[in-house]
Amino acid sequence: MLDIQFIRNNKEKVAEAVKNKKLSLDVEKLLAKDQERIALIQEIEEMKSLKNDINDLMQRAKTPEERAEIIAKGKEIKLNLDGREPLLLAVQSEYDALMAQVPNIPSEDTPIGQDESENVVLRQVGEKPQFEFQPKEHWELGEALDLIDIPRAVKVSGNRFAYLKGDLVLLEFALMQFAFSVLTNKEKLEAIIAENNLKAPSKPFLPILPPIMIRPEIMARMARHDPEEMYAIERDNLNLIGSAEHTLGAMYADEILEAVHLPIRLVGFSAAFRREAGSYGKDMKGFLRMHQFDKLEMESFTLPEQSRDEQDFIVAIQEHLMKALGIPYQVVAICTGDMGKPDIRQIDIEAWMPGQNRYRETNTADLIGDFQARRLNTRVRKADGKTEFVHMNDATAFSQRPLIAILENYQQADGSVVIPEVLRPFVGKDVIKPKSN
Repeated sequence: MLDIQFIRNNKEKVAEAVKNKKLSLDVEKLLAKDQERIALIQEIEEMKSLKNDINDLMQRAKTPEERAEIIAKGKEIKLNLDGREPLLLAVQSEYDALMAQVPNIPSEDTPIGQDESENVVLRQVGEKPQFEFQPKEHWELGEALDLIDIPRAVKVSGNRFAYLKGDLVLLEFALMQFAFSVLTNKEKLEAIIAENNLKAPSKPFLPILPPIMIRPEIMARMARHDPEEMYAIERDNLNLIGSAEHTLGAMYADEILEAVHLPIRLVGFSAAFRREAGSYGKDMKGFLRMHQFDKLEMESFTLPEQSRDEQDFIVAIQEHLMKALGIPYQVVAICTGDMGKPDIRQIDIEAWMPGQNRYRETNTADLIGDFQARRLNTRVRKADGKTEFVHMNDATAFSQRPLIAILENYQQADGSVVIPEVLRPFVGKDVIKPKSN
């Protein structure tokens, strides 16, 4: 959330962010409710002060008449207090609901736009492969190579589920192992920083296997709680996470971190679950858009003055990983109408998918600032002893989507798929070949 004092002082800027992020919050209504809340708090505090005065007056009263008058005054104050306190609870509840709708303020370099059609391509990297045959889509390759089984998954679990099989499973874990080998290696991170002339420190990421279930109230504090997209386990009051980001980001809720320990960088592997409620009929073939998928997620906690440099560093890591795979990609600045409510700045990487003849999103990097930290009450103690809210970034290292890019970009005329050189030590082979009959 944003600081209410910031909202009071920058209501036009907040209203503009609401408009540009296509939200429906009435900022004036929020501020009016804030004033009503403050007035009630002051009124109740004054009544409580008067109530304390009554106790003092009773001790000093000298006559029965005087005590009776004080008692009557005390009853009047209590009656008024009993009426005001429930009213404050109701007003506070309305205020909290409105505050929960306030979005973060987009960065100055975030494009203003309505939807993904107005995202801005910052750069394209790599040469698209040229084929002497009609390239196939990943699901066709997967079925032909016996790497994907959709029909049996539909039989068992329904639409948007898949069995990944054989060498494709080895390839997925090769991706994850390769990413871990970079993210946990100080020398490799130093090389990425030097190559891109970045200011970020080279502290490695700590590998984490996080919980895949989260309490709804914690998810709400992460500002990522979307009932339409999340799977709820109502009996146990838990939700399945949509990304390891959700439990990684909440890891230090209600804690004070020491500045000397920042940045804290985590990289978590988990299954992720999304209902894909708004994607009816989209990407039904293959495993591009699934209800369940695996994901390796980066999460970092920094001092406020370091968070923008941290996002630039994370994007450089993502590009390093994609370049190593030899996958052509483009880096995209996400516009206001397509970005998340907590985001200050969102940068996506989209991989070239020759079977689909288009770029598709494989990586996201979100600069959140202190928006989530305020809700989570995650602070940092600086050298002077003062505390402030940390800044947070989250980003994709790898999901299963780069598997699609590998299948489509490395397909051969004989139906085989060459494994990117950097992954071969992890997979144990160079080529995925069709099975002989």
